[in-house]
Order: sequence, then structure tokens, then C-alpha cells
Amino acid sequence: MITFWFIVGLLIAVTLLVLLLPLLRKGSSSIPTTHSEVNLSVYRDQLRELDADLAGGILNEVQYQNARSDLESRVLEDSGTTEIATTPSTDSRWGAASIAALVISVPLLAIFLYSILGTPAGLNPQIQTAAVDESHPATPEQFEAMVTWLAEQLKADPDNVEGWVMLARSYAMLERYKDASAAYSRAVALQPNNAAVLADYADTLAMLKQTLQGEPEKIVQQAIKADPENLKALSLAGSAAFERKDYQGAIKWWQKILDFLPSDSPVVAAISASINEARELAGLPSAAVASPSNRASTESKATNGSVSGTIRLDPAFKARVADTDTVFIFARAAGGGRKPPLAVMRKTVKELPFEFTLDDSMSMAPGFNISSVTNVIVGARISKSGNATSSSKDLEGFSKPVKTGQKDIVVTIDSEVE
Repeated sequence: MITFWFIVGLLIAVTLLVLLLPLLRKGSSSIPTTHSEVNLSVYRDQLRELDADLAGGILNEVQYQNARSDLESRVLEDSGTTEIATTPSTDSRWGAASIAALVISVPLLAIFLYSILGTPAGLNPQIQTAAVDESHPATPEQFEAMVTWLAEQLKADPDNVEGWVMLARSYAMLERYKDASAAYSRAVALQPNNAAVLADYADTLAMLKQTLQGEPEKIVQQAIKADPENLKALSLAGSAAFERKDYQGAIKWWQKILDFLPSDSPVVAAISASINEARELAGLPSAAVASPSNRASTESKATNGSVSGTIRLDPAFKARVADTDTVFIFARAAGGGRKPPLAVMRKTVKELPFEFTLDDSMSMAPGFNISSVTNVIVGARISKSGNATSSSKDLEGFSKPVKTGQKDIVVTIDSEVE
């Protein structure tokens, strides 16, 4: 940062020098006036007076000649010394004011323009520390610093929709779902017909409330009204219907997704399986799933973007939980510290043991998914409060680091959060 300000100061100094030199030259100009020229004019007047006195009889010839000789002697003496007097011009006075104005205004103007056209945020030490290249991903501390800085910036720019969406997604990655919901709410207030933002808001609110019923589902319907082809909104609408055991409604919404997707889409098989589950629960015959060739192609494409296995509860902890307690199943990038989840799903204790599949469709932010990393850790946590953020007395379990695409992963919930 010191180097930056040194260069700024140098450029301002050069600019001032270029602007001030003409004024300094102009300000040093003067108006020459010789004393001999002034005195000569006076002597002429005096000689005319002597001539007038002689003609009027005031002076006789002798007196006239003596006075004239004396006057001529003084003229000769004065003409031998010429003195130059300089009188400041009006321009020099204005020049001094111009110089002062330039010295003050140029630096202020430079700073003002940089604040508008430049990147003042780049001078923030926290942002400089967090700004790392793609080969060195930001640490959790750096990510937290960036999120904090963004939240502060939005206080000064509260109408920045993109900023609120970015902040909301960042909070979601940190599992701060209450803060994420508040940020999404602000974004929706500014852009009420943005289907993608509405769908994300509904999803985050459902994570916070542990249900899609009520306000989350209303927001989902707003998203579908804004964009009937928004796949996430259609998926959430189907999940909301399935949650309240409206299996026919779930089938209707999920079928719309298949209508919009190409047959080789990696999510066709998963949606088809969900539809068949809903049909079975509704007492309807199963529908044909995607053809084997397409399904094989789909599975091969989706392999690196998913992990699957089984979540179990250690029998020693069974007495400490209720069937209705929430179970969060998630995948994080392998490495030090508790990193934001790449994919998340929610179940209940009564569904354990549960065979899970986490994939890119469960990502919480674009580009931040299982496919973006090489190794992941799968975890499961039982939350009695239903809060997505871990708290003391919650129960949890984790897998060892596994490669993306790994199947048959077994996670046992067998420890207490301290």
C-alpha cells in the first residue's frame, strides 16, 4: 500500500509542476518605468513656465538664462542614472490565487475520482489478505473477512441487489441461515420478480424453519409465477407437496422438470426415481424411467459430482434422540477446519439408517459443489433444535476423506458436539 501512495503522490507532483510553471513565469513579469522619462516630462513643464515668465516680464533675460542653465544641469544629472521600477501586474495577483487553488484542488480531485472510478476496496488490508489466486483457495478466516467486508459495504450501498445475493449465498455457505434469509429478503424486496433469487430464498428459509410449508412454499410459488421454467422452484414445489403427503401434487411438479430437461441430463434419473416413489405412495403404478442407454450416460456424467452411502446412528446414542429430530447430511471439501458444505440434505432420525446420495444439484452456490473438489468428507449431524448451525449437545459423525464419485460410504453418528 505504501508503494501505491508513493506513486500517487509522485503523479500528483508532476501534474502540479506542469500546471504551475506557466503561472510562475507569468507571475514574475513586471512593467518597467524609468525615472528619467518621468523627470524629463517634469523638466519640460518647468521650461515652459520659464518661457512664460520671460514673456510676461516676470523674469529678465539674465534671470531667465540663469534659471534655464540650472534646469538644464539637473536634466543632465538625472539622465545619467536610469532606474528601473517594477510594478506588479494585475495578472500576477490573479496568478497567486490560481497557484493556491491548483495546489489544493488537484490532490482532492484525484482522490475523488479514484473513489468513483478506481478500486478503493483493494486498499483494505483484509481484502488484500483474502484476495488469493485460484491455486490457493481462501481459508475460512479469509472467507469470513470477505463476508464481513461485503456486509459493511452494503450498509453504504443498500440498493445493490447483486451484493445482497452474494452476501446471502456467502452466509449460506457458512451455515448462517438466519443471516442468509435476511439478506435474501432484502434482495427480493429490491427485485421481486427474480425467480432464481426467490427460489434460493425459499430454500434457505426452509433450511432455517426445517419445513417448506408456509412462507417458504409461498415464495416458491412466487418464483414459479415469475419463471414457470425455473427448475429449482419446480423441484421445491414438488418437495413441499411431498412433505404434506400430496403425492399427486409432487408428481405434477416434478414431471414439469422432466418436460424441460433433455433426456441425457444428469438429474433425469434422480427426478424419475422421486416421481416413482411418489407414485408408489399414492398407490399408482411406477412410470418408465429413462432408457438404460441414457441412464448409463447420465450416471457416467454424474459420477464425479456425487458421493453416496449410508448414514447410521450408534445404538449407544439412540436413547438420547427422538424420531422427529432433524438429521443434516452434508459433504465438505477435505482439508483442515470446518469448511462450508458443498451439498446438503435434510432427514429425520426415524429415517435412519438412511441411504444417501449427495450431488451437485444440492449445491448452495454456483460453482461451489462436489465437482469442484477432488476429495470430500461426508458428515451427518442430529440437531434437536432443528438449527442448521451446530450447537453444543448435538450428535455428529464423519467419514474419512474420500474421492468425489465414491460410493458405499458409511457414516456413523457416534459423538457429541462440544
